[in-house]
Amino acid sequence: MTQSLRSRALALAFSVALLAPVAMAQTAPTGDFIVALVNSEPITNAELRAEVQRVTEQLRAQRQALPPPTELNALVLERLVNDRAQLQLARETGIRVDAGAVDNAEQAVARQYQISLDELHKRLAKEGLSVAAFREQLRNQQTLTRLHERDVERRIVVTEQDIDQYLADPKNANTDPLAIEINLAQILIAVPEKASPERVAALGQVAQKTLDRLLSGEDFVKLMQEVSAGDAKNGGQLGLRRSDRYPQSFVAATQKLPVGGYSEIIRSAAGFHILQLVERRIPTASEQTMVVTRASHILLRPTPQEPEAAAVSKLKDFKRRIVAGSVTFASLAREYSQDASAAAGGDLGWANPGMFVPEFEDAMNRLAEDDISEPVVSRFGVHLIKVTERRRVALSPKEVRDSVRNQLKGMRYDDAFVNWARDVRSRAFVELRDAPQ
Repeated sequence: MTQSLRSRALALAFSVALLAPVAMAQTAPTGDFIVALVNSEPITNAELRAEVQRVTEQLRAQRQALPPPTELNALVLERLVNDRAQLQLARETGIRVDAGAVDNAEQAVARQYQISLDELHKRLAKEGLSVAAFREQLRNQQTLTRLHERDVERRIVVTEQDIDQYLADPKNANTDPLAIEINLAQILIAVPEKASPERVAALGQVAQKTLDRLLSGEDFVKLMQEVSAGDAKNGGQLGLRRSDRYPQSFVAATQKLPVGGYSEIIRSAAGFHILQLVERRIPTASEQTMVVTRASHILLRPTPQEPEAAAVSKLKDFKRRIVAGSVTFASLAREYSQDASAAAGGDLGWANPGMFVPEFEDAMNRLAEDDISEPVVSRFGVHLIKVTERRRVALSPKEVRDSVRNQLKGMRYDDAFVNWARDVRSRAFVELRDAPQ
């Protein structure tokens, strides 16, 4: 939930800059007036109108219904009041966001829209927003995020008894499709490697007749012994194992079957398969797995002599050479990568989810095994990423409990945030003012 909050904060910063035609007013225009005071700090009508316009356009872009204008104005003003009170609390209690953090946030906005900083600044100018005002918005968003992380999360208490109750509740069983254990039995109508189309068609007809006989009530084991080219031991059963250890086509074909049911005919390189679902076992909440990834990267850190664009260009050339087979990923990593993994050919070892920064991990998670990414910009530099292997591993009892603790914290975050924000609001002096007559 905390990560979700960070995402919402960044999304708000992006939309303030690039979705609203006028954005937040930098100075009060002639005839502007104060609509609210928060501990003697004013909120002007120009600020309110600009934020209402931004929210309106955002809701329209998301095709959401707009509240009546009076209600929308009241809701937006209340949020501005809450944000102002929270920013004041952050400043009073020592939260500071330095220029470097704002620089990183500004660069993240540019990367989000795949434009340079210069282009971002030109767009801001067209929308009537100065770079200084935009950076202040980014600073405020980061300040609020840090305040929420500090003050809201410490209100959330998850006891060991809470975790025990969660794990004991049957409705919290692990329903990850690839973690469910299944036992399949198969009848295999083998197809020779160089079989003619006519021979393949004839064997397909044998498979169809076999399936028809099964559906009419004939015994699976008897038919398996009669026609299957597969292992006949144990009634053709392949064994109880996690779904991710079966071919994906087998899992997809049997996912919705009842125990004892038969699949449609599945074609593979080996031939035609008919599967029976012998057993399905859903893990309990205390039996959890996760996918771990082994990846390599080549990291180039931009410098004044080799800026980011040059690093991107160089890594694109590296990828072209690797794909062409003229050089290996590992050899280029050893020669050029600018971090400690260079000595190991860029190998980063096995990584659990969340170990890398989001921009790196998101790109890595989109890759199939042995794929190489396009250049990826992160806060550390520019990366070329290769995924070498993935596997699903069981979590230890401690890891399961830590995972449940985080889930429960996430489930309780919204209530904690609402109560905390209400407390901050109640401690602030707020005066709402009507428009001058």
